[in-house]
Amino acid sequence: MSFCENWKNFFDDEAQVKQLSEINERLGAIYEQTTVFPPKDEIFNAFVLTPFNDIKVVILGQDPYHGENQAHGLAFSVKEGNPKPPSLVNIFKELASDLGVVNDKTDLSKWAHSGVLLLNTTLTVSKGEANSHKSVGWEAFTDCVLKKISDDRSDVVFILWGSHAIKKAKFLDAKKHLIITSPHPSPLSSYRGFFDSKPFSKANEYLVKQGLIPIDWKL
Repeated sequence: MSFCENWKNFFDDEAQVKQLSEINERLGAIYEQTTVFPPKDEIFNAFVLTPFNDIKVVILGQDPYHGENQAHGLAFSVKEGNPKPPSLVNIFKELASDLGVVNDKTDLSKWAHSGVLLLNTTLTVSKGEANSHKSVGWEAFTDCVLKKISDDRSDVVFILWGSHAIKKAKFLDAKKHLIITSPHPSPLSSYRGFFDSKPFSKANEYLVKQGLIPIDWKL
């Protein structure tokens, strides 16, 4: 896995090396007992595909999909050739309602290459067990990621979906960035305010206002 230089500096920091070493140790024991998603070589895909200095939007969810052939290191994204999970179906419904953009693909890599960091608060999960790695140590790691972006960048849109993600708002500087929050797109919570929240148009309007090129949400 190859991190671009401006993420490499973050990952090479002594504190992150120590933190990730501890996470890896805990994961080692879990790998011996069960199947873990995404595959080891795809856990950090979000950081590989979206350079730190190119981030325009951060979409933050909870944890990866826990079914076979789904998670590949980008929040809400699924490898092509697999059915759309319900959360992604609802994301695309909101996108169509918000901007009239209709997407048939499931792989969100194009968004990642366009400056959308697709991140979860927890980066791994055990097969069939949602939120099963909440105690592995990922939460503290993603706290550091978000604080780094907030501190070192300006005019980033943070879209926080669900209670786990919304809790991270305390690490973000609302004076420097746009923070958009709503319930998670999961069918269990999407009708509590996710639908009609218009995150995609709000993000693009903000980017244009800052003199930046908006995101092309069409896959």
